[in-house]
Amino acid sequence: MVSRRNIRVKVMQTLYTLDSFSNEIKSGEASTILNQKIKQTKDLFYYLIHAIVSVARYAEVDAHQKASKHLPTESDLNISTKISGNELVWKIVENKDFESALKNGKFSELLPSSLLKKIYNSFVDTIEYKEYAEETSRDKKAERKILDFLFNQLLLPNEDFIQHIEEHFINWDDDAEVMQTLISSYFAKPHDSVFKDLFTAEKTEFAKDLLRTVQEKQSYTLELIKPKLKNWDAERIASLDMILLQMGICEFLYFDTIPTKVTINEYIDLAKAYSTPQSGQFINGLLDNIHKELTAENKIQKTTYKNSTI
Repeated sequence: MVSRRNIRVKVMQTLYTLDSFSNEIKSGEASTILNQKIKQTKDLFYYLIHAIVSVARYAEVDAHQKASKHLPTESDLNISTKISGNELVWKIVENKDFESALKNGKFSELLPSSLLKKIYNSFVDTIEYKEYAEETSRDKKAERKILDFLFNQLLLPNEDFIQHIEEHFINWDDDAEVMQTLISSYFAKPHDSVFKDLFTAEKTEFAKDLLRTVQEKQSYTLELIKPKLKNWDAERIASLDMILLQMGICEFLYFDTIPTKVTINEYIDLAKAYSTPQSGQFINGLLDNIHKELTAENKIQKTTYKNSTI
């Protein structure tokens, strides 16, 4: 499932988008933008799985084309199609949630046939593929392993494929790392629920709660931040840094299952990844300062829930 960090990024991006609006924010607009961000992540995951499946199933197309030559060679008539019958591939193809996602996202015709063929040809030339094709049995571990190899060793390093992804999915840079983790984890332990619950109800609720809380508590969090700025002009601080500070403070005060140390580390990392070179140190200093003040005033109350995934 998606990580807590990925959810924070979606909320951060939503708040940053809203901050750029010159007009008054309409009711429900924030939720709409957040839902769009979440959908983008889901669509990217479904499409990457679709691409993997498409390369595997291209073996049937390749075999048919070579066998249909005017004068096919012996090798043309003996193309292995084992990968197209990969048990996990068909488990994915027959999954109703995956089928519905492809239909709703209109992904079926997105991958150019020329790119698909090029990737497939590179795939079948690898030692890993040849060893897989020569083995007559269908070992479940091997079925999963070859798909993981296709994704991590063939698709991700392929510049043409990544360029194709970047052209169609604006969230690739933000979600690339989580996609690699999600897909590799799925191949290690396949489970049908991933296509339905990529964002669990608990994680989705966390995203909505964090977004709503930051908006509702904006005035209060700014009151906590401004006295700590010293020689800094609040109006000249990067807007993204202010958003990250507000998100962090809201987690301190209103999300009692998230340890404060985790919150501070998460927002330092986000500042380093998305804001200015100095932002990590800036966020660290202010959040630590505000955390100490709130703790001294006994305003931070944390509870541990062993079963919480948030």
